[in-house]
Amino acid sequence: MIGYRLAKFCLILGVSSIGLSACSFSLPTFKMPRVHKISVQQGNLITQEMVDQLKPGMTRGQVAYIMGEPIFRNTFNEQRWDYVYTISVPGYFETDMKMSLFFEDDSLAYFTGDLAPTDPTDVDEVPEDVEEEEEEEPTT
Repeated sequence: MIGYRLAKFCLILGVSSIGLSACSFSLPTFKMPRVHKISVQQGNLITQEMVDQLKPGMTRGQVAYIMGEPIFRNTFNEQRWDYVYTISVPGYFETDMKMSLFFEDDSLAYFTGDLAPTDPTDVDEVPEDVEEEEEEEPTT
């Protein structure tokens, strides 16, 4: 009895699969919904326009008006303000920018970072006693 039912089931399954394969229509394809990935921004936005407005001799208040309050303040050296901005858009790009501003007698002395003024004559030279970070040379 079980053998008869199994044979009948296999016959029906085989005929229906042949019938479905002979049909000219196609079955709809289903796509899984994608997971939404959010872009993440952190820190102070740093733009070229902001850097172009910075001039040596500006007060801390003027600098804070242009750049905003810094994210990092060195508790051991209040004469330095550090700005960091990162943005990450998953699947597209990730970038970060850094700026360090140095004050003397509560006025902006000089600044360093990823962006430089478009007119370099507006900014004084970095003092010689300041150690600059050395970039590693690529090995070949």
